[in-house]
Amino acid sequence: MVTLLTTPTDRELVITRTFDAPPARLWEAWTRPEHVRQWYGVAAMPTSVCAIDLRVGGAWRWGQTAPDGREIVFSGTYEEILAHERLVYTEVFELMPGPPVHVTLTFDDTPDGGTALTSTSVWPSSEIRDQALATGMEAGVKEEYDRLAAYLELM
Repeated sequence: MVTLLTTPTDRELVITRTFDAPPARLWEAWTRPEHVRQWYGVAAMPTSVCAIDLRVGGAWRWGQTAPDGREIVFSGTYEEILAHERLVYTEVFELMPGPPVHVTLTFDDTPDGGTALTSTSVWPSSEIRDQALATGMEAGVKEEYDRLAAYLELM
């Protein structure tokens, strides 16, 4: 399956991928720490932080440890939760604190029993979004989604 990143407006980033798993399984993989730890991030770095308080107003915090020992951590709060369908949250990169990115994830059924996952993020500015993309974010997202797809087969 192909993970596609697009920039439909100057502040948006849309990531799409279809997974061979029903929405309920993908939702579970995305919202339960014991699952997230198995697929999050890139394989070269261990996932060292994974906390999820899945309720409106609850916090989440996911991160990995870089080879130099730095923790690469993202965190935010949940704004809307519609189980197996929609998850809306804020996201901050803790090494570069600033205004949060607003993310909407949708989990849509596909005719073959899979799930079309769409992540739409709205960034504080086009400059911040473009700086994130310039760090190699696309390759990292693609690897992470490939890891998630492989993990879903094991669940």
